[in-house]
Amino acid sequence: MTFSDESYNLRIELDTKGCELSAEEIEDMELDLHTLRNLVADFPVSDLHITVVYHQKARDYHVKTSLALSGKTLFTGERHSKVHPAFESCIRKLTKKVRAYKRQMRVGEDAEKHAAGTRHDVAPLGEINLPAIIRAVDEDDYHRFRQEMDVFESSLASRISHWIERYPDIGSRLEHPFQVSDIVEEVFLNAFDSFAQRSHDISPGQWLESLIDPSVQALLQSPDEEYERIQFARMALMD
Repeated sequence: MTFSDESYNLRIELDTKGCELSAEEIEDMELDLHTLRNLVADFPVSDLHITVVYHQKARDYHVKTSLALSGKTLFTGERHSKVHPAFESCIRKLTKKVRAYKRQMRVGEDAEKHAAGTRHDVAPLGEINLPAIIRAVDEDDYHRFRQEMDVFESSLASRISHWIERYPDIGSRLEHPFQVSDIVEEVFLNAFDSFAQRSHDISPGQWLESLIDPSVQALLQSPDEEYERIQFARMALMD
């Protein structure tokens, strides 16, 4: 059985050996690709090859994926007694690998920009009161946290603007008419939620910058929920 889908930017080829997949099973697999599609949307080449092999003796399915992107091919594989769990696990691992590859690409681009003097770092415009920030997080006080993080707002907004310029198609896929200020607020909200897990090996500005991509992905995947969260946070800041 061979199946091909080129209706999206992510081109898909599905091959099966020793089994046949129903239309419902293929539809379920398509639904699992939503996040991956968004991640590879800005690659000029994104070809996903899926192989499903049923082993009669072991009575399990072996799912293998290879994703060809510009400059790299990523591979995953998983076995399970049912095809869908094996496929889900493969796609989860593949999604992590794509995110890691994109981070690696950005590091290379940033190094070039640093050398050329065109890199726009996220840096505070004043003193950082780290004890006050930690206290605000410990007391679950986003209002105070946001006030203390204001020193990053201007620089973060500038970095997000340049980020969007690099990926113009992402802005067009946001369901709400999001502004740069909305993404800024989303980054600060995610920074507040994940502050305890932040890396101590990089600067606070670099840590905030690392949250831009997952914040935009959250807006793409759950626009209504994230927009409501942003608006609620803004109303709380006005109190």
